[in-house]
Amino acid sequence: MKTFHLAANQTSFPSSRRLLSAAALVLCAATLAGCNKDEAPKESKPGQALASVNGEEITVLQLNEELQRLGVPAPQQQTAGKQVVQALIDRELLESEAAKEKLDRDPKVMQAIERARSLIIAQAYMQKRLGEPVRPAPAEIEDYFNKNPQFFANRKQFAMNELILAANDLTPEVRAAADKAKSLEEVAVLLDARNIKYGRAQVTRSTADLNPQLSAKLLSMEKGQLFAVKEGDRAMLISIAEVRDAPVTLAIAGPQIGQYLMNKKQKEAAAAEIQRLRGTAKIAYLNKDYAPSPNAPANAAPAGAPPGAADPAATAVAGAEPAMAPAGQGSVAPAADNGAPADKAALDRGVAGLK
Repeated sequence: MKTFHLAANQTSFPSSRRLLSAAALVLCAATLAGCNKDEAPKESKPGQALASVNGEEITVLQLNEELQRLGVPAPQQQTAGKQVVQALIDRELLESEAAKEKLDRDPKVMQAIERARSLIIAQAYMQKRLGEPVRPAPAEIEDYFNKNPQFFANRKQFAMNELILAANDLTPEVRAAADKAKSLEEVAVLLDARNIKYGRAQVTRSTADLNPQLSAKLLSMEKGQLFAVKEGDRAMLISIAEVRDAPVTLAIAGPQIGQYLMNKKQKEAAAAEIQRLRGTAKIAYLNKDYAPSPNAPANAAPAGAPPGAADPAATAVAGAEPAMAPAGQGSVAPAADNGAPADKAALDRGVAGLK
């Protein structure tokens, strides 16, 4: 039996039902002003006032800024605007009470404010430096489509059945017994005999959801072949029920390919700018323990960190990552660019135990 980690790229578009909670998260962030309202003189905010909270105005400019940050489509802005105004009122109330208790002077709060300020300024510089993203030409989109048939014209879809159990229960003895099983049902009988609790699931993944090397491994397996996946504190015993053709046309894939290529170019340009700035700067590590290893790739994320954790290009450019549809629901773009560090890390996690 083979053991590896299935790496799939999944994102989802924010629904209107989650708008209020998203707005609350955005709007409850600490203000960058960093001053006590009781001590600082009040200044009138530009723009038409929509509401007043203890003399503090909520303006149209504030509302428009929040709607833009939330990415609310124009047809929904009128309805969403009412919710956002309420969230702005809540933020004003919380900020006012926090100032009364001098929480804006708390060292941790001040540090968070300084970090937010630094990120905003860095993003503003990068956006000015890169300018507006240029959408790829139709010929470039078609060329990418033709050079990656595994994601589009030759796209395959895997239907798989799973038994999910605690990772600690997948002992060497259980593993050895499962290796001799001819089906997932035999494994279920084995687990029942050992009083091991498990759940069942059916999942669908495609060659567009998984990195190319992992897709190739799955395509090489026979129908019904068992393999094991360990992920955190759980383990999954999986069999491939079916592999079917799931081609995607250029007309359908085109918009996602265009977005993917545009974001990829923006991220590459941002990375190049970071490298340019590093090349002209005098960087000295006063504590040698934090100096990068001579063989470490530039901007590499630390071990165990999420993708992009140490990537200043991804941090400085909003929307730098490719937009993907949820796995198994029309995702047509690659999980990661071939050869990219993030893709290699996913592969290392995914097939480290493959035999």
